[in-house]
Amino acid sequence: MMPKIQKLLVANRGEIACRVQRTAQRMGIRTVAIYSEADRYAPHVEMADERYFLGGNLPAESYLNIPKILEAARATGADAVHPGYGFLSENPAFARAVREAGLCFVGPTPEAMEKLGNKVTAKQIAREVAVPLVPGTAHAVREGEALVEAKRIGFPLLIKAAAGGGGKGMRKVFSEADLQEAMARARSEALAAFGDDSVFLERYIDKPRHIEIQVFSDLHGNAVYLYERECSIQRRHQKVIEEAPAPHLKEETRKAMGEAALRLIRAAGYTQAGTVEFIVDAEENFYFLEVNTRLQVEHPVTEAITGVDLVEWQLRVAQGERLPLSQEEISCRGHAIEARVYAEDPRAGFLPSTGVLYSYELPRLEGVRIDNGYEEGQLVPLFYDPMLAKVIAWGPDRISAIQRLDQALANFAVVGVQTTIDFVRFVLAHPVFQAGLTHTHFVEEHFRPELLDNRPLSPEEREALQALIDWIAHSWYGSWQNGRE
Repeated sequence: MMPKIQKLLVANRGEIACRVQRTAQRMGIRTVAIYSEADRYAPHVEMADERYFLGGNLPAESYLNIPKILEAARATGADAVHPGYGFLSENPAFARAVREAGLCFVGPTPEAMEKLGNKVTAKQIAREVAVPLVPGTAHAVREGEALVEAKRIGFPLLIKAAAGGGGKGMRKVFSEADLQEAMARARSEALAAFGDDSVFLERYIDKPRHIEIQVFSDLHGNAVYLYERECSIQRRHQKVIEEAPAPHLKEETRKAMGEAALRLIRAAGYTQAGTVEFIVDAEENFYFLEVNTRLQVEHPVTEAITGVDLVEWQLRVAQGERLPLSQEEISCRGHAIEARVYAEDPRAGFLPSTGVLYSYELPRLEGVRIDNGYEEGQLVPLFYDPMLAKVIAWGPDRISAIQRLDQALANFAVVGVQTTIDFVRFVLAHPVFQAGLTHTHFVEEHFRPELLDNRPLSPEEREALQALIDWIAHSWYGSWQNGRE
């Protein structure tokens, strides 16, 4: 048995740093927060047992600076590092550096990351273990062969970056005439985003669903999947709303996807939490997309339907313990939906919104969980991802979960920055979403910014707006009176 973790450094910020610390502290593990100048008074810093100032504001100066993070671990006596998501969470060099420093990395091995983190090598493994793949190239496209491969695959097709995701380095191509320019743009964007201009080609599937499988494995050869998550509501290829289980998915499809995901991670020698992502067509044919070698942003919906604390599992597996449950012991109860609340303006193309949170009041409702990374009075900086919080609603069925989430968002009061709350409520109220018939093009097909201005206010919103007007009037009158005196 490996030694138990005594002190955990969380190499991240915001809501995920708070969420990881919450479980670690419940397990009796002391926590260390790292922070930049912009995050000096952030909640994840305040809740930690110890803090270490990295300096700077830019990610390269702070949360992406491996030597500084390792120095923080050494200076505070941390014996383990949890990377959260984003930043260095899927960086094999970071995982290797943590291991070489004699620390426990709460995540997969760097070798497994290298196998599955690159989409081309991941697809090679998937092919070897009969995981279905979208027709495309089996390797990164070399100079001079794009046209030949494109004709073989057929148009329309997608160009994708081999070294990363999130829509970066991705181009849709409808004809041979557009291929050369699209390849050049995709390569340039991939190089800027990931330091690697490798791209591959695959057939374009019209209006697919994005469904992913949560997997987990330990050091003793045990591996399970914890059902699936539907992540089809996206803007700019980034998820906005996630739910579990996926609506209208046949049980045989669910089981086949779970078993395919397990074949893939076993073949790669993968341990720890991971997510195997698939696209699913209208006939429920599913195709492997990629593997996220970390904890996902949307993991709370899986926790809500299974009753499992995935961060606790991560920490226990990192200590050499066996998975607490077998596949047969994992059950699904009810339905859960998560909304990401971003400091973005949906009326202006989802541009980031920065400013001070003059008012920031979280909803408190039965069946609703808030994973939050901010507090009232805090500055929302431009340096990092603009997500403020995640609102997760559970219900005995999908409709009740939707209703709870909408009520929670109606009671989420934010003044100081623009947010995506109105946009999410628009989606929740849309008949296509309520029918569970979404796909990855839902937003571009159904959403227009002006639609937000036509949505009537709920009674809760009218009450909150009146309270804000009263507060502003009172503050102004008080200031005016003080000026007179």
